[in-house]
Order: sequence, then C-alpha cells, then structure tokens
Amino acid sequence: MTVYDATTAKIRQLPELLAQEVNDFTDFLLLRHDNARWQLWTQFNEAIEIAEQDFSDYLPNLEDYENRLARGEIQW
Repeated sequence: MTVYDATTAKIRQLPELLAQEVNDFTDFLLLRHDNARWQLWTQFNEAIEIAEQDFSDYLPNLEDYENRLARGEIQW
C-alpha cells in the first residue's frame, strides 16, 4: 500500500468536518510549496497583522480623545 492509498483510506474514515480540515491543510501545503503564491500569502498576512495592530489602538485612543473633549482639555 502506498502512502497515498493509506492516507486516502484514513481520510475516508473521518467525519465530514475533519475531512474538511484535512482538505484545508492540504491546500496550505500546496500553497506553501508554490513559492510565488507563498510570497503573496505572507505579504497579505503581514498587511493584515499591521492593520489589526493599528485598529486595536483605535478604541482606546477614541475614548481618550472623548474624555479630553469632555474635560475641556481640547476643543473640536
């Protein structure tokens, strides 16, 4: 039995939800071994991380700004 046959047999035993996870992981492995697509993915992932970091400061900064407005420290 080849590794492909053994893997296929195991996947067939999985419930649909777990088979979907295997499918997603297989997509990830294929992506990771395609250098051009992997570079695009890592650039996209870095951009998302930067955007999320910047956004995480938004609410505290907004609350501080509103409090300073309420205290009269700054004006509109």
